[in-house]
Amino acid sequence: MTQKKDLFEPFRFRNGVWAPNRLTLAALTNSQSHADGTLSNEELHWLNLRAEGGFGIITSCAAHVSKLGQGWPGALGVSDDAQLPGLTRFAQEIHQRKSLALMQIFHGGLRADQTVCGGQPISANDGGPTGARAATEQDLEQVIEDFAQAAVRAHAAKMDGIEIHGAHGYLFTQFLSTTENHRTDQWGGSYENRARLLRRTMQAVRARVPKDFVVGVRISPEDGGNARGIDLDESLQLAKWLTDDGIDFLHMSLWDAFKPSIKRPAEHPLDIFKRVIPADLPIFTAGHIWDRNDAQKVLDLGADVIALGRSAILNPNWPKDIVDLAWQPKRLPTTPEHLSSVGLQPVFINRLRVRPGFFVE
Repeated sequence: MTQKKDLFEPFRFRNGVWAPNRLTLAALTNSQSHADGTLSNEELHWLNLRAEGGFGIITSCAAHVSKLGQGWPGALGVSDDAQLPGLTRFAQEIHQRKSLALMQIFHGGLRADQTVCGGQPISANDGGPTGARAATEQDLEQVIEDFAQAAVRAHAAKMDGIEIHGAHGYLFTQFLSTTENHRTDQWGGSYENRARLLRRTMQAVRARVPKDFVVGVRISPEDGGNARGIDLDESLQLAKWLTDDGIDFLHMSLWDAFKPSIKRPAEHPLDIFKRVIPADLPIFTAGHIWDRNDAQKVLDLGADVIALGRSAILNPNWPKDIVDLAWQPKRLPTTPEHLSSVGLQPVFINRLRVRPGFFVE
């Protein structure tokens, strides 16, 4: 009989690094940092509050590995050595609060914001909503190097690890997609070719950082949101390849952690993936997890770590508060006043206004 996982027990990454519990703050875009990608006091404050609240792992927002890959104004960057002092402070202050510091690194591809990225976005092909151009061989080699350099910077800043963002329709997903990638060279066509960019990036990162530096990848296992043309069985193959390439965890972006697989509606994605990856490779997941019962259910479905987004935005002390079995978290809709009281600055609050149902009418 499989032993029931406990939200509060320490958990081990595949490389042997331990986290204090199974709860992580998910990477959340918040636009609270400076125009040059350096960390602001405001962004650090919002993260520190969640570390103080008991989350065992604090994940940064999606930090761009190059200016051309920047997705939003006010985004944190890991693209330049000038950003190192802020990243170092991030790690130090999170560690002081007894949490691990994890940096999510990404490239927006055709989803980069032309108002801030400083050039024409690149993708698998020409076109798309931002008028992207098809990346050249030189572009793609530079992308791989940019991710490797970003990992080196995160390690130099004393972060505990990184999460490579391969989900949500950003650059890697654009190459993985059956519908977005129409290339006929080594970067397109077969799934082996479409997965080449992410795999080469993972291999380059793993070669440049020590074994005790955690490296994981976030993927969209099936179609959903901006991740189009993603097939479940191809994603299972990707998970096996990435395991061979040296990942220490896999983050499955499910949007709703309680829904069954789209392709195999009689099964849950977590159970499907657990059957094909090694038993010592932990799976992170998030999606519609609000209270302690939700989190425990998702652990029981097969997740190893629970990543909280909206519930962590509204409830910075969630891990400490759920010790009281009678406690119930604040839920949506909410108010700007409440968000301000839990550490969000006006720019972050305004980003959330585009989300239906987030605010009290």
